[in-house]
Amino acid sequence: MSEGIPFAFRDCPGIYEAVRDWVAIKLDVDPKEVNLTGSARLGQSLSPRKIGRPFGEGSDLDVFVISTELFNRLKSDFDEWSYDFESGNVKPSNEREAGFWKDNLHRCPKNIFRGFIDSNVIPNHQKYQCVKNISQTMYLLKEKLGVTPGAPKVCHASVRCYKSWGDYVRQVSLGLM
Repeated sequence: MSEGIPFAFRDCPGIYEAVRDWVAIKLDVDPKEVNLTGSARLGQSLSPRKIGRPFGEGSDLDVFVISTELFNRLKSDFDEWSYDFESGNVKPSNEREAGFWKDNLHRCPKNIFRGFIDSNVIPNHQKYQCVKNISQTMYLLKEKLGVTPGAPKVCHASVRCYKSWGDYVRQVSLGLM
């Protein structure tokens, strides 16, 4: 589930290694801590709503990082954002966004307790530097892949950060049961 060349890069393993190195530099982590999950890893989705859907042009690229340091930086951004949101210092731009923010405010602490954070649950605002950096890195990754011959073409890239390998294994095991 986390070893070897992922399905999405089966025909271009060198590009996968270059992607890992580049993402690692941008996020200030070790390249060995950067990996892929989902249909990009396996070739098809295991998500209940998309089960069996093959990876292909327009699929998402689900990056995961195992790093206590990055996890702590994201947790700090979450703590700052949740304080700002609850105190009214930052406001959602519309009702739909308000609904997502309220959900994220309650869901994220449970995930933090389980040892992971999805970077996209924290708004991409200038004040939250770690999230901003991850968002920019994932946008650039998508664009770079789009112009690289032989590389997979994806519609979106996101990051989930695990505090440790144990937290990753625990979470993935839940999904397999």
